[in-house]
Amino acid sequence: MKQRGRHRRRRRGRALRAFLSGTALALTVAATMISASQATVTHDGPGDLKPLTASADTGKLRLTENRVAQASLDRLAAGMGRPVGVGAVLAGADRSLRDAIDCSPAERRALPVSPVASRAYCWNTDDTAGWQPGAVTTSGDADDDGVWGSNRVILSGWSRSGGTVADRGLARVGFVNAGDLNHLTYTWALLALPVDDGRDYRGLVSHVSGMVWYQDKLLVTADDGDRAALYVYDMNRVQRATVAGDAVGRVPGGWSANGYRFVLPAIGSYELSGASDAPHPATVSLDRSTVPDSLVAGEWTLDDGDRDARLWRYPFSTVPGHEGLLATSATGRVRASEVYETKVTGVRGVLSYRGEWYVSRAADQRDEQGTLWRQDAGRSDDTADTSEAAVCGTEETHNCWSPQTDSLSLWQETGEVWTQSGRVLFALPLASIDRTTG
Repeated sequence: MKQRGRHRRRRRGRALRAFLSGTALALTVAATMISASQATVTHDGPGDLKPLTASADTGKLRLTENRVAQASLDRLAAGMGRPVGVGAVLAGADRSLRDAIDCSPAERRALPVSPVASRAYCWNTDDTAGWQPGAVTTSGDADDDGVWGSNRVILSGWSRSGGTVADRGLARVGFVNAGDLNHLTYTWALLALPVDDGRDYRGLVSHVSGMVWYQDKLLVTADDGDRAALYVYDMNRVQRATVAGDAVGRVPGGWSANGYRFVLPAIGSYELSGASDAPHPATVSLDRSTVPDSLVAGEWTLDDGDRDARLWRYPFSTVPGHEGLLATSATGRVRASEVYETKVTGVRGVLSYRGEWYVSRAADQRDEQGTLWRQDAGRSDDTADTSEAAVCGTEETHNCWSPQTDSLSLWQETGEVWTQSGRVLFALPLASIDRTTG
């Protein structure tokens, strides 16, 4: 029976790969028609990244680490019950993602034309309506063997874009059991911030456009109106909600998490400590090819903006007792170890690996597809243009990527880059990105 099950999964896997190739072909035809009708042609690339070394530029990116008092976290745990880990959350994964073959044609238009996605899934419409998709990170970020405990996991960030005024902006994370890539199951956890010295919590109000799971910490981008740049969550401190209501926080009879069974209370944050015009990190990813490992960050820019976007990195700490957190000075300050500018407009996701930088550009009003540029970290006096992007369509347009991917996450063990656009979660080998942008 097990052998027949494996054969069925292999046949389905082959069928899905063939289906995705066919989908890419259809998208290529669409790109050809679009590019021909708009006379879109290959244009000059954005060039290499420009290093920024002046203190006026690098100083703006300083962060200050703030930790939630241990007494507050203990008080919250005492009220809610003993925290649980990732395994307990995955045990409650009772929803299934749809395979690409079961996605609608409109959903599949979120896939890139080139390079071709090797895996693709769609979220269910009934529990994503009114929610905006954001960042993706995986257990491949958390640990270099790709496994957290005995589990392979994908985390998917979402924020509430509809619903009541009280719900607007709430942030949640989908915990996806990726042990069987032919059958992904998931459940949700609400992101929260402890308040009143741990006697209560409120929902995080932020578009989760960037998210990195490193060791036992989850770093999430923040845009809820204060100077917080990143919030920090402990993946071993997931709390169970005890009341199945729409409220968030302590309620008569227990604890509520907007209808979800799990809630993640933040254990700390990183606050912008530079100038008032300091850029918020809107997209983040992990780079395991640096020593030490580093958090890569970037700011979003407008499609037609005239200002270059900044990309930078923070090193992770190697100090015992500070696992999963950024490297800090004795005063709790975090400094960027590298800062660059890119001429790519409409910046969304950013990834860095072995000296190469990958920057995704959102589709503008004229184009249905975005662009993924590969750029080198050049010298300040380097005028050579080594930037590359895939080419598709008879008019050789660079608009071959997904319309909007807020983040890019490399699962180093498998060599796959995971991201999502709309209701579509997809992956493709980094090698295929390099091949099509070479």
